[in-house]
Amino acid sequence: MQAKVMRILYHYWLIPVCRKARIMLGEKKLEYNSEIIKPWDLSDKYLKMNPSGYLPTLLDKGVTEAICGTHNICEYLEEAYPEQPMLGKDLTQRTEVRRLVDWFDEKFNKEVSEKLIFEKYLKRHFGQGYADTTVLREGVKTINDHLCYIEWLLEDRNWLAGDYFSLADISAAAHLSAIDYLGDVPWDRYFEAKEWYMRVKCRPSFREVLNESVPGLTPPEHYSQFDF
Repeated sequence: MQAKVMRILYHYWLIPVCRKARIMLGEKKLEYNSEIIKPWDLSDKYLKMNPSGYLPTLLDKGVTEAICGTHNICEYLEEAYPEQPMLGKDLTQRTEVRRLVDWFDEKFNKEVSEKLIFEKYLKRHFGQGYADTTVLREGVKTINDHLCYIEWLLEDRNWLAGDYFSLADISAAAHLSAIDYLGDVPWDRYFEAKEWYMRVKCRPSFREVLNESVPGLTPPEHYSQFDF
């Protein structure tokens, strides 16, 4: 019989889906130890645990297998620790939450996060040269469409998926917080989206993420401020 392992999250600071897993753990009020993994320098130990090489990966107490990927981690946490539900109370709510999670983890990530975070920060670490300014411009331009969509959702909703804070808000805020660390979110043009994000920033689950800094990269002054 294998000994129980401590709860450990393997992640990297600026990757949005890693932030998502961390915020989810915070909302579930689960303590964990952080292990920072550089995505451009994966160890054999990590690849044995998660052969895909993607981040994040979670080891939980009493679970012998690694839980790999942000989707699996969040679904696992929802089932294993249901006391703080993040997916909604019924099928209709869960469907809408999952739709928006997919929107931000797939569409927003492809159109904005990958363009800005990879080009501005990760690209040089992967040894792929300097940032492509055309790609950067595309990311900066497209984020406006997503902020407009967030404001449209908030016209008749308190939170993105309805009247409750959910994994949809976590996913959106995880991506936006990483982009905000780079100073590329035009908050002044989108009052409703900014007000929603300030409410998210005030949640205890978000504080650890906001209080950390990425080595060699300084965020704008407003980044960690609750009211900005």
